[in-house]
Amino acid sequence: MNPNMKQLRKKAMSLPLLPGVYIMKDKSDKIIYIGKAKKLKNRVSQYFGSQNNHPVKVLKMVENVDHFDYIVTDSEFEALVLEASLIKQNKPKYNILLKDDKGYSYIRISGDKYKKLEAVLQKYDDGAKYLGPYTSSYSVKQSVDTANKIFKLYTCNKSFPRDFRKTRPCLNYYISQCCGVCTGRISEEEYSESFEQALKFLKGDTESVLKELQEKMVEASENLEFENAAKYRDKIKAVKNMQVKQKVIYKSVEQQDVFATAEHDDTICLVVLRFDNGRLYDSEHFFFESSEESAEIQRSNYITSFYGMRNNIPKQITLDGEAEDSELLERWLTQKRGKKVNIVVPQKGEQAQLVNMCRENAIDKLALYKGKSGKTVAVLEELRELLGLKNSPDYIESYDISHTAGSDSVGGMVVFKDGKPFKQAYKRFAIKGFANDDYGSMNEVLDRRFNEYFKNKDSGEGFGRLPDLILLDGGVGQVNAVMPLLEKYKLDVPVFGMVKDSKHRTRAIAQNGGEIAINSKRQVFTFVSQIQDEVHRYSIAYHHKKHAKSNLSLSLTQIEGVGEKKAKALLKHFKTIKAIKNASVEELCEAQGISEKIAKNIYNFYRTGD
Repeated sequence: MNPNMKQLRKKAMSLPLLPGVYIMKDKSDKIIYIGKAKKLKNRVSQYFGSQNNHPVKVLKMVENVDHFDYIVTDSEFEALVLEASLIKQNKPKYNILLKDDKGYSYIRISGDKYKKLEAVLQKYDDGAKYLGPYTSSYSVKQSVDTANKIFKLYTCNKSFPRDFRKTRPCLNYYISQCCGVCTGRISEEEYSESFEQALKFLKGDTESVLKELQEKMVEASENLEFENAAKYRDKIKAVKNMQVKQKVIYKSVEQQDVFATAEHDDTICLVVLRFDNGRLYDSEHFFFESSEESAEIQRSNYITSFYGMRNNIPKQITLDGEAEDSELLERWLTQKRGKKVNIVVPQKGEQAQLVNMCRENAIDKLALYKGKSGKTVAVLEELRELLGLKNSPDYIESYDISHTAGSDSVGGMVVFKDGKPFKQAYKRFAIKGFANDDYGSMNEVLDRRFNEYFKNKDSGEGFGRLPDLILLDGGVGQVNAVMPLLEKYKLDVPVFGMVKDSKHRTRAIAQNGGEIAINSKRQVFTFVSQIQDEVHRYSIAYHHKKHAKSNLSLSLTQIEGVGEKKAKALLKHFKTIKAIKNASVEELCEAQGISEKIAKNIYNFYRTGD
């Protein structure tokens, strides 16, 4: 808790109800946060009021505030402009800073007889030749990768001719993306020809490359060198295909930037795709901590931070949702650009497809950053949004009850961690207090589970951790049976049911206020169905096992002197009825609670039927 909280709040309450910029500083007078406000008093006083509603990042910032300054402006627009300018100058620790620190990119040409093409971010005095500089690392990398594939240049770290025939060719050779210099069968002349063609291609001289390849193909064909002619033909086809791809233009807007985000594990990935002349020429991405601020405020912050560090502002900025103060942002961007700038949020058509492409890029980059698959991140994020969860449901517990006409009732718990079954955390429950009562049984199972949490929470593992989401096999009734437990234990764990149709297929997710249809959400539908099938399978398997043991125990209790307790002791010791039948009197006596008299009764029962 900040010891200056009372004084800070007192000062905040004395601020005017006017637009302006506030500047938070620490003990060393260093600026740690800059913000704008429509009404300074209302906005700044929120920081120094109740601390319970602030996200962690804001709490950390507030704890470090020693004092603050403010500047009153004539309008909200002036506050926006001043905020962007001050953030650019001071780069405060707690502001979102989407830095423009990419620098320049180069194409590096290394090697002597067998040259190699690489995309690099720096130029060194290493004897290699460099083309550039280029402003877009994305374009350079894409172009070099394309040239290497079309002209089948090697990309490994070997040196030729030194490394001829020392190892087997790599995968690129077998999928026709490398000519296989390492085999020693490619002459220096043949490789140099391909390299020079690749270099012309990178410099944009595509027509000259096509003309040269066409001539080489005809010459090889006339000399009956059909294998070489086929190689030239394939290169021509690859270059033409690339030309076709490059002509795919998003015609609706020639120049635009597209913003979209993905969120997972308290981390956000922002991707910005940049288009010029209708073609993608650059891609940038940023990672930062999740924030509890609204999505509209976050998008506004992304825009002010991104363009506060850049001067090349496009005609249109396309977003994956609404941004706070979008009209003010448009006015600010228009002023910076010197021409009209529009902010749009498309709902359908080509522009909506671009937003989806941008979002998928964000998901893939976030998945790679977190060491997970893009598919997993996408489905967990979609499930989070659908259910309105605060956090991504990375750790899900699911429960089901199984019994036969009320007998041998059991509960099964399965766990899905990071979208996959986590079998070492599965648990089984033998129902103790209810018979033929699914709601009561579900309440008992969850009651026992939460009890175990408080016993083991210091470990943070197994029952010692709370799930991000609980899914019950059933509808609103099962959910309502469990909700009182959350109030009893004062736990904040989202609980939903999984509803099946008449054909026992998942059709919806139940909450205490109704149902959420998931049929239209293909990824979520498949994922939830998988969870429901798995928990049903697990609980049924346990019930069958328990029911079988129950039947076995029942047959043993027909023997004089053997009750349910001794029947269980015999099964525990011998495991199967067959082993009990084959045991001698002496062996039967080894079981707990079995006297010699009872052992003889058992022995005679299975041999005489008495």
